[in-house]
Amino acid sequence: MTESTDLPIIQKAYDLIKWYIPIINRLPREHKHVLGERLSHNLYDLLDSLIIARYAREKVQILTSLNSKIDVLRYQSRLLLDFGLMDDQRFAHTTKLITGIGQELGGWLKQQQTKQRS
Repeated sequence: MTESTDLPIIQKAYDLIKWYIPIINRLPREHKHVLGERLSHNLYDLLDSLIIARYAREKVQILTSLNSKIDVLRYQSRLLLDFGLMDDQRFAHTTKLITGIGQELGGWLKQQQTKQRS
């Protein structure tokens, strides 16, 4: 599958993982094995869930559950900043990427809810 055939939200989640995982892999040991692993798992779970939602007949429930996953990623990223493990510039970029995914998710969810009511 190429970038041109992916839904934009799936491509954005994929790009977030490609950008974020190298940062997570460089965390100090005391944070890498707790916060780093949780962040990694949450990123991959987000991508998995988006791909599953793409093919699901009933998308609303899956998409609704992803709102909380995105919020968890925001807080975990903020912890990296607050612990001094990420600089302000990287945090701003991370926030921008996560917000973009959240906006795409909101649009997709709204579309599916409208479709469901019809």
